[in-house]
Amino acid sequence: MPHVERLGFAEGVPDAPDAAHAGVAAVSWAPGRIDRFWIGPEGDLMHAVFEGEGWLETESLGGTPASTPGVTAWAVDRLQVFAVFPDGQLWNRYWDGLSWHPWESLGGELDPAGGAGASSWSADRIDVWASGVDGRTWHRFWDGARWVDWEQLEG
Repeated sequence: MPHVERLGFAEGVPDAPDAAHAGVAAVSWAPGRIDRFWIGPEGDLMHAVFEGEGWLETESLGGTPASTPGVTAWAVDRLQVFAVFPDGQLWNRYWDGLSWHPWESLGGELDPAGGAGASSWSADRIDVWASGVDGRTWHRFWDGARWVDWEQLEG
């Protein structure tokens, strides 16, 4: 892992998730900054930050994600993390630059094992995708003022 060692990631890397639980999601909102998310051994969402010189203390964001989370950075020091919970709904938390806001449901009839994917192409646009219990891909987005209802994607 020469790339990892060159950047100093190998020093103090938080424990990797149990492969039986889910994978890792990561995002960067500034040079030298990486935010990493995974499901911890207790089933809660874990978060660790790499800031230029090394990994900061790992924190639990709580919740009960059933599969790999999705995360996006929609502006400097602004993060939104998504996860499908065992109830089949998509839940999200966001970082406003000072603190994490509580989990909020975005609803849905989703496959808890399917995970979530997220992206943003401006501060007023966040897109999130997840697999439905019907096997289709579902999409929801923030338009700058509200979450627009779920839509089923073709194909």
